[in-house]
Amino acid sequence: MSEQNGSSLGWGIRWSAPAKLNLMLRIVGQREDGYHLLQTVFQIVDIDDGLIFHRVEDSRVRLKNPIPGVKEEDDLTVRAANILKQESGYQGGVCIEVEKNLPMGGGLGGGSSDAATVMVVLNQLWQLGISKQRLMELGVGLGADVPVFINGASVWAEGVGEKLTEIKLPEAWFVVVKPSCHVDTKEIFSTKELTRDSKSIKICEFQSGQVRNDCQDVVKKRYVEVGAALEQLSQYGQSRLTGTGACVFVQFEDLASAEAVYNDLSSEGSVYLAKGIAISPLHKQMSELFNF
Repeated sequence: MSEQNGSSLGWGIRWSAPAKLNLMLRIVGQREDGYHLLQTVFQIVDIDDGLIFHRVEDSRVRLKNPIPGVKEEDDLTVRAANILKQESGYQGGVCIEVEKNLPMGGGLGGGSSDAATVMVVLNQLWQLGISKQRLMELGVGLGADVPVFINGASVWAEGVGEKLTEIKLPEAWFVVVKPSCHVDTKEIFSTKELTRDSKSIKICEFQSGQVRNDCQDVVKKRYVEVGAALEQLSQYGQSRLTGTGACVFVQFEDLASAEAVYNDLSSEGSVYLAKGIAISPLHKQMSELFNF
């Protein structure tokens, strides 16, 4: 498809790539291939990156603003677009512009969400007709969180993160703090002291207050900045780690309480005020534009 051909619908506009929080994370086993078996709850929140897709005249997938030090072909967004091309045989290209707001290495799923937005939007713009289920299968090769963002709703996840059950979560607001460190996920999952035999729980047990993150103690011991942020936030409520971090958060039932804490902390560094949302803003955009 060239600049002059086809519909302009969806090109050149900002598409959302929202963040997530892990409201609970239990490691209930480990497969022979090394992958950990999890139970977790993904809460989609309303802070996001933005992606804009620009038409090109050639077949190349490229970035408008490459990340310094990262090879373009290794960037998750470029890899996601090339996976679609490989799956479909599509011969065109695209220039991807990324408005990066979410911190890298923070446990908010920014890179995975960016990749998911590429797959969902380009599937439509390139008119590939790949099913959502197939997109999720392709996305898991880029990262365990990618299918969650392709699915587009807050979910209870099991297995290695691929078994998703949509879950209704209460309305909530979150204050999220990003400590001044980058947590290495592979390091955390390979450490000997990590709990790998937690008892599986049911959704109702999570809803009644079982919100432990099995990675939290390990991360706190290895990254003093995370421990300090958890301690600081604990004066406002139950402070928790999302994923393997580095971001930590506190949940509130009303906006006013969250805003008060955000205002207390916002001068001290990377602090975010976020609302939990049931349906991804990306999917709302897709529905409004394409009856997705």
